[in-house]
Amino acid sequence: MRVAGAMSGTSMDGVDLAVIETDGVAVLGFGETRYRPYGAAERAAIRAALGRWPGEPGVAEAARVVEDAHLEVLAGLEGVAAFGFHGQTLAHDPEGRRTHQAGDGARVAAAAGLTTVWDFRSNDMAFGGQGAPLAPFYHWALARFIGAAGPVAFLNLGGVGNISWVNPRLPRPEEPGACLAFDTGPANAPIDDLVRVRLGEGFDRDGRLTRAGRVDAETVAVFLDDIYFRRMPPKSLDRDAFPRLAEWVAGMADADAVATLAACCAGAVAQGLEHLPARPGRLFVTGGGRLNPGLMEMLAVATGCEVAPVEAVGLDGDFLEAQAFAYLAARVLLGLPTSAPGTTGVAAAVGGGRVSRV
Repeated sequence: MRVAGAMSGTSMDGVDLAVIETDGVAVLGFGETRYRPYGAAERAAIRAALGRWPGEPGVAEAARVVEDAHLEVLAGLEGVAAFGFHGQTLAHDPEGRRTHQAGDGARVAAAAGLTTVWDFRSNDMAFGGQGAPLAPFYHWALARFIGAAGPVAFLNLGGVGNISWVNPRLPRPEEPGACLAFDTGPANAPIDDLVRVRLGEGFDRDGRLTRAGRVDAETVAVFLDDIYFRRMPPKSLDRDAFPRLAEWVAGMADADAVATLAACCAGAVAQGLEHLPARPGRLFVTGGGRLNPGLMEMLAVATGCEVAPVEAVGLDGDFLEAQAFAYLAARVLLGLPTSAPGTTGVAAAVGGGRVSRV
């Protein structure tokens, strides 16, 4: 099955689209990729709706931005059986068993003329899950694709960090012991927000500020003392789950603030490794954080692991999340689970996603 998927992540930079070939279990090949950036006004509309729920001010406007951007990136795409549409996460409240991804998949399906799978998280939460992370089943498939002989770990550093420990020796991702996953803590979001407000930049380009700054160890220690890091997984976070971080670094110079936020991210990952069944010898990193050399260096020191971008094993870290939702869309259409107790804490392996057919 040839399926497209898209991701508009918590960094709010734009829409990634990727096509994969899959039978719902194995990754059989990779196809076209596309990227459609958000303009400044579009990013502002999405940002204005962060933390809001359906029907609240600004949500409809943000949803329209997200839908229109996805329709643009889909334009002219041929030869795919379906589309996995994640939408844009505006709010995530796992303790309250609710999550909000803006964007109407039915409208996208009708306008694009393409069967669309969407609303991936709600069913998981209805059965007691956290609704996140959802990429671990795809990470399991990738471990098999790259020929991993034993368990490996994938670390996604988007706005929020999440880690997947996967055992490719087991024949299905939903089997007990095949996947353990959880959100490690904030990743790029606090850094991106700080450099946007202070410097008018979208992110710490090439990790220049991260490398130039001095880490405030006391702030990092206070941050890592939060009870979240001691909770057993599975567990997940909202993009803005640690609002006090911005307060703690407010009085620091730009570079020191960014370096301290990066050290918080690395420290959270290191603490997260303590929850894994076995400590990985190597971390394969995807998401924008892998492009920050300073953060990658901090991760290597904090974790004691070899830290490598997923490109080191022939994968594409720019489009891996979009690929994941193509893979999950295929699984939904084939009636296969998309999450399990080890990935989201759901009561039993369950499939998630609504299907809008054309």
